[in-house]
Parts: sequence; C-alpha cells; structure tokens
Amino acid sequence: MPFYKRHYSPGQLQFVTASTYRRAPLFISERFRRGFVETLARLRQEMGFLLIGWVVMPEHFHLLLKPEPADATSRIIKRLKEQTATRILRILREHQQYPWCRMMLARLRLPPTVHDESHYRVWQRRFFPFNVYSERKRLEKLDYMHNNPVKRGLVKEPGDWPWSSWRFYFRQDASILEMDRLG
Repeated sequence: MPFYKRHYSPGQLQFVTASTYRRAPLFISERFRRGFVETLARLRQEMGFLLIGWVVMPEHFHLLLKPEPADATSRIIKRLKEQTATRILRILREHQQYPWCRMMLARLRLPPTVHDESHYRVWQRRFFPFNVYSERKRLEKLDYMHNNPVKRGLVKEPGDWPWSSWRFYFRQDASILEMDRLG
C-alpha cells in the first residue's frame, strides 16, 4: 500500500476517520463509548485542540477538529487510539467470563505471523484526515457525522443518538461533551 504524505494547513479544520481492527463493533458497549468520550475530553484539555464535531459509531469514529499547531493531528489521534485501546483491552481481559468480551478479544487477536510486541490490536493502524477548507465543507462534514447513525439504522433521528455533537448544536446540550465554537 502506498504511503501518502499528509499536508496540514495552518488554521484549517481536520475531518478525521478511524476504524477498529477488523471492524470489531466495540462501541456497541456504552462503557466503551463513555470511555472514548472521557479520553477525548481529557486530550482536548491536555493538547489544546479545538473540537468542532464528533460521532462514535460501533466500529469507527469521526472527529472534526482544529489542531494547534496544524500538524498535531497525528499526535492527537495516536494518543486517542493508544489510550482508548489500553482501557478497552484491560476491561476485556478483566471480564473474559462474559461471552461478548471473549468474542471481542478473539476478534482483536493478531495473527501469529505478525511479529510485534503485542498480541491484540484495537484500531486500524492508519487514520484518514481530510482538510476542511470552507464553511460549506464544515457544515457538510457535521451533517455527515450527525446523520451517520441514522444512515446505519442505529436510530431514526440524529437526536436519538447521544454519541455525537448533534445535541450540542441543535439542543444546546453539552452534557456528554461540549464543542468549541469557531471565532
């Protein structure tokens, strides 16, 4: 697979997509969704990026963020994936008496041909950033994120899925995660 150099422009928003390894539906678990949100909120404070939108789906997430500096996106996503993976694997290992946890661990197990220090992988190695270069694109990406749970048949209306920024924008509800406002 070719490796493409990423270009981050100062002041531009980044729309990021990342998926779980083997598309494991880890985030059907409310505990894992809450952990993801807690980690994201903590990293936003620690790393100083603006969070404009988000959604966590059963096997992937989307973020709309404004990193400072512009090339911090890779570090942000790396830390988010590392910290959530550590927590998820710890919980799955501690609760192997439950069939779902055993099933998820089996799905996340790396094949024996992979020569790595770890035996499991929670996230796909890569993530996909997209430079959001206009207000129209910003609104398009927010709409895409907010309607993703509807499109996938998880809920009938975007407001029925609490695991996105939709409630912040349309109900002024920041109870799960507050968004940053742009200038």
